Amino acid sequence: MQAVSAGLLAGFVGFASSFAVVLQGLAAVGASPAQAASGLMALSVAMGLAGIVLSLRLRLPVSVAWSTPGAALLAATAAPAGGFAEAVGAFLLCGALLTIAGLWKPLGRAVAAIPAPLANAMLAGILFTLCLAPVRAVAEQPLAGIAIILAWAVVARVNRLLAVPAAVAVAVGVIAASAPMPMEGWVPRPEFVVPDLSFAAVTGIALPLFIVTMASQNIPGLAVLSANGYRPEAGPLFATTGAFSLLSAPFGAHAVNLAAITAALCAGDGAGPDPARRWVAAVVAGCVYVLFGLLAGAVTVFVAAAPPVLIQAVAGLALLAPLGGAMLGAVHAPQGREAALVCFVVTASGVAFLGIGGAFWGLLAGGGMMLLARWRA
Repeated sequence: MQAVSAGLLAGFVGFASSFAVVLQGLAAVGASPAQAASGLMALSVAMGLAGIVLSLRLRLPVSVAWSTPGAALLAATAAPAGGFAEAVGAFLLCGALLTIAGLWKPLGRAVAAIPAPLANAMLAGILFTLCLAPVRAVAEQPLAGIAIILAWAVVARVNRLLAVPAAVAVAVGVIAASAPMPMEGWVPRPEFVVPDLSFAAVTGIALPLFIVTMASQNIPGLAVLSANGYRPEAGPLFATTGAFSLLSAPFGAHAVNLAAITAALCAGDGAGPDPARRWVAAVVAGCVYVLFGLLAGAVTVFVAAAPPVLIQAVAGLALLAPLGGAMLGAVHAPQGREAALVCFVVTASGVAFLGIGGAFWGLLAGGGMMLLARWRA
């Protein structure tokens, strides 16, 4: 029962803490409300099934989640010229790269070799503007914005994992009391999108999405498992999550990967005293994700009826902890700090050149500064 309760908590926290980021990211790259609902459903079902398959096969607590940093990247990216079809093409390419990273070790090692300060600086630059949303919410809707922030702050003092779900609950109450609910679209329907691809989508979405997913989700997810005494081979885990990403991408899902925060819930002591039985928690969490996937239509309809700034505020609160961790990782070591700051500034600027988003240019600029520093040395 301890493993079951940990799995229920992991599934609830994993979905409630960042679904707003996912919906905002899909909408930013051109998804219609129906396509966003389909994407949220595909992500939830894919990560639930992937977690169940891996945990049952390996008898290890392998938690799978959607790429929250990847969703944040989408939210900070302009819609491709070719619409959501180009974004879906980028999702497919990212899924293929994730799969290859698991099957072909040199690619996985190449991503792992990206200097940690640069990877963290790029992620921090992506998250920075999104984390300003709670401040904008207070400016535009003071009472609602303050209520959401207070709920988050007060509950965080008691249980940090429940802080964002508490903010979600307050936001739901505010929205339900003020916005009329549409009567259609509550049942999610898979929306197949014929993929397209362009150079701008490859460099502005696919490659940055692959890098942040590997550097900010898959590698930390392995570290959490290792810290709790589980040391599975990385390749099959990456390949399996990449395969589920490929299968779900045509329905609007951007990427699924190893979980980090919820992995700690399923693999830690809270999931039971016997480490050999904690895989049950990850299976239960996967079942919860599949159930939430079937409710994705209702969630999307509710969010679509809400003032956008309130949903953005919840998303911003959910991303504060990742922002703090990324900023610390970017500037912690004196070596490479200047290059990391350049990467952060260029990425956070949101400026696109030649149709390519700021995340790619930030990584390129930071890498150039780091190479220059090494050449001078």
